[in-house]
Amino acid sequence: MAGPLALPVALGRGGIKANKREGDGGTPRGNFRLRRLWWRGDRHPVPLTGLPVYRIKPDDGWCEDPADRHYNRPVKVPPGSNADRLARADRLYDFIIELDHNTRPRIAGRGSAVFIHVARPHFAPTAGCVALRIDTLRRLLARLGPRTKIIVE
Repeated sequence: MAGPLALPVALGRGGIKANKREGDGGTPRGNFRLRRLWWRGDRHPVPLTGLPVYRIKPDDGWCEDPADRHYNRPVKVPPGSNADRLARADRLYDFIIELDHNTRPRIAGRGSAVFIHVARPHFAPTAGCVALRIDTLRRLLARLGPRTKIIVE
């Protein structure tokens, strides 16, 4: 739900998890703030939103390695790395809303890269994120700001 709106979403293939673990495919249960929007400026104009906005560059990625000191943070990805790249060819990350899941404190292995992003066709499950149709996500962005919360129950 978004205020009075009910929006269809895809969730993680592992269902909703109260005790999220890295790689379990679950979407974490809880109340989360929206930190910032990452967007593909090479594919879309800058969206209207109250969130801080960051343009995705080809070397932007996300650290999902619990043993790395940059775990669950944005990183620069060198060529040949298998880190999660934000500049994806499949368009799922054309718009990414970063959630504050596992950020204060960051606990290794408790889940990383939990985003709101574009859904796959037919709302196929995600790896643990929340996904919406791109047109729905674009319309929703104008209603979001740093005080907005998402509740996953």
